[in-house]
Amino acid sequence: STQIPVDVRLVCATNRNLQQMVNDGEFREDLLYRINTIHLKLPALRQRKADIVPLANRFLRQYGDIYNKTNLRFSDEAEKKLTSLPWYGNIRELQHAIEKAVILSDGGMISAEDIDGGNQTRREKPLEEVQTLDEMESRMIEKTIKECEGNLSVVAARLGISRQTLYNKIKRYGL
Repeated sequence: STQIPVDVRLVCATNRNLQQMVNDGEFREDLLYRINTIHLKLPALRQRKADIVPLANRFLRQYGDIYNKTNLRFSDEAEKKLTSLPWYGNIRELQHAIEKAVILSDGGMISAEDIDGGNQTRREKPLEEVQTLDEMESRMIEKTIKECEGNLSVVAARLGISRQTLYNKIKRYGL
């Protein structure tokens, strides 16, 4: 056994609140401290509308090269559609939509009709289809936010939780 020096950088990504998981006993605290040297929070793509068209153009070039369809570009209507969609699947969903548009394109212009938004509506499961307590809690919070027209103080009071707890749960469930 000979030691070999290595230089390693570990990059971890999650859509879960690891600190909350540690507090709930669902994640090891010592592991969190080992991996949490630099913490970056990247908001969902739907919260960064200005990033959508530049990312889409990057994917357009990438897939244009792969499929030998260079010099493709988006129509103005296509760009408007791209920024109007919520992209629940984030960058990966956008990437797949652009790849599909490139594959199916005939000319040099990608139109709004060529953009398939994929799963652009969050389908509400009937209560009997809810599988986990987290899903039920998420649905209850989302429903209450709609009923209270986004007034989070009223939502928190109605649910019997503090506003900070509500904010944490909204963040956790991506609401």
